[in-house]
Amino acid sequence: MVRVIDIPDELIATQSKYNGAAGRAFLAALPGRAAEFLERWGLRRDGAAFHGVCALVLPVVRVADGRRAALKLQPVDEETAGEPVALRVWGEAGAGAVALLDHDAATGTLLLERLDGRRSLAEVADGREAVRVLAGVLAGLSSVPAPAGCGLRRLGDVAVRMVARTPQAVSALADAEERRLLADCAAAVREVAAEPGDRLLHWDLHYGNVLAGEEEGERGGAGRGRWVAIDPKPLVGDPAFELLPALVNRFDVVAVRWRFDLMTDVLGLDRERARAWTLGRLLQNGLWAVEDGDRQLAPEQAEIARQLLGRGRGRGRGR
Repeated sequence: MVRVIDIPDELIATQSKYNGAAGRAFLAALPGRAAEFLERWGLRRDGAAFHGVCALVLPVVRVADGRRAALKLQPVDEETAGEPVALRVWGEAGAGAVALLDHDAATGTLLLERLDGRRSLAEVADGREAVRVLAGVLAGLSSVPAPAGCGLRRLGDVAVRMVARTPQAVSALADAEERRLLADCAAAVREVAAEPGDRLLHWDLHYGNVLAGEEEGERGGAGRGRWVAIDPKPLVGDPAFELLPALVNRFDVVAVRWRFDLMTDVLGLDRERARAWTLGRLLQNGLWAVEDGDRQLAPEQAEIARQLLGRGRGRGRGR
């Protein structure tokens, strides 16, 4: 019997680490699930698979019309359950997210437009251009209000839980200056928590989650020159909560300030609200780290917090 897929070792490792028994059950079901949806949706394989931390993506062609597409196989959880909702809303608005062609709610399986998996913003050498493009993609996505009754997670609820968890996390940090940083991040969140926003957010918009369209002229391709967001973890809230990935990924201490300025300018954000919600994102990451057993903050994230709080060492507006 010919195997439909081979499961990458990296995906096996991450599913086992983060999802335990449920992750191993998902992996065991993957070959059968891939075969089921290739047949159900009339698809044939068309190249090597891609994978992230949680999902396996198979390049495919839709037999009926020759359209190139991508079959995304993933577990169902609170993040993936909201993905088709967000993609459909963004698609109707033409907001710059990958197009949803079909989905199965029971398994979380998605059929998506094909993009160029070899070309992401992470490979764009010009750092300023990468930030500019990321800001433009984010502006398109966050221009869309979340639909009423969509059932997605809400930033207001996230903020309340973060603030409540802060005292215990602060006490677990080894360094007094980092304890102050985390407490000040929580104080900033309290200032804006009463107005958490109503936009449809991506919640994971880093450089690697923005892919280029395929070559123009390829049947079903998105077209080179178009940058498209993939893999959202949908959230309803303020667009300012989305800025941190642009600051911390491809980290450069002297770039933090100009990246923050560029992002807020492109999105038309109030600087103080943007500062507060970015400190909130740093708080969230700090809480996760401490709750995973760390007794210190990630150095890059601690430095971003210092700069936003006026205590950092970064200077200049260079590349």
